[in-house]
Amino acid sequence: MVHAGSILYSTTAVLVMSQIATPANYSAQKVTVDGIEVVRLADALHRTEVSIAPSLGNNAYEMKVNGTNLFWNPFASLADFKAKPALLGNPFLAPWANRLDHDGFFANRKEYKLNPALGNVRRDGNGKPIHGLLLFSPHWKVTALSADGTGAGATSRLEFWRYPDMMAQFPFAHTIEMTYRLQDGALEVETKIENHASEPMPVSVGYHPYFKIHDAPRDEWRVHVAAKEHLVLSNVLIPTGEKKPLSLPDPVSLAGTQLDDVFSALVRGESGRAEFWVQGSKQKISVLYGEKYPVAVVYAPRGRDFICFEPMSGPTNAFNLVHAGIYEELQTMAPGGVWKESYWIVPSGF
Repeated sequence: MVHAGSILYSTTAVLVMSQIATPANYSAQKVTVDGIEVVRLADALHRTEVSIAPSLGNNAYEMKVNGTNLFWNPFASLADFKAKPALLGNPFLAPWANRLDHDGFFANRKEYKLNPALGNVRRDGNGKPIHGLLLFSPHWKVTALSADGTGAGATSRLEFWRYPDMMAQFPFAHTIEMTYRLQDGALEVETKIENHASEPMPVSVGYHPYFKIHDAPRDEWRVHVAAKEHLVLSNVLIPTGEKKPLSLPDPVSLAGTQLDDVFSALVRGESGRAEFWVQGSKQKISVLYGEKYPVAVVYAPRGRDFICFEPMSGPTNAFNLVHAGIYEELQTMAPGGVWKESYWIVPSGF
């Protein structure tokens, strides 16, 4: 088993402890799959390969360990994904994560209205704006690839301020950089946002990664929720402002259990990271949240063979909860400021 920040070896791995990760072990390259540019990071020592599609939201749609994809992906090919984009892999949610309670949001004591006529606002089953504007954005540009003795990485950049239809919905000029780093069999996903606007920019971003355990049926999966509080949601899945102590068993079995819940007061280790995990028979996926991700959504619907551990910089509808006076911890960037945080995916038993 490999943990971010330290290395724990299984009995099998002890046989290769003397091998040192070299530039030849790690690689980062651009390839073409189904006519689509893909960035591929590889860690030969840990038999791990990550595939990223920059033109499809910069989504890491595969993280294969010994040939098994720990990301859930229902498509047979990348071409199928492009033809009918859907949530899978590691979607990025911005400039707002999850739902807004109406077609607008508050920032700096002003209300900004969304323009549905532009056609770039997604809606949930209740008609609420959901998951921001960038899920499948083609505007990401790869700016750096690297591979050395410490790992392999890829950085992509999206200059939000260049696109009038997006600025019309969220009029804060900013740039986003996303960096995937593969090291010791673990994947770090770093997000950096630069505020170019002349006013403070509110931050309510997150990820919606879909994970799949392959060595046990869904109802045999066990889940650890690293939180002390459970946010109460309305009938349209918007936080009401009420919080309750976490009442789930640890771990909780998914047999007969459905999760679509928001958690706060995350339990963190000495590193400052909060570790959520799902485990089957031997396979285990841990998701570690950096400190600027204080909120977690866990989504595991009945009858579906995936679970999502979603790192969030704030709760659902954060912008509007602040205006309503029921949320006070909204993160913001001053003009010229930078927001940066990571989360980590750590597989074992694959």
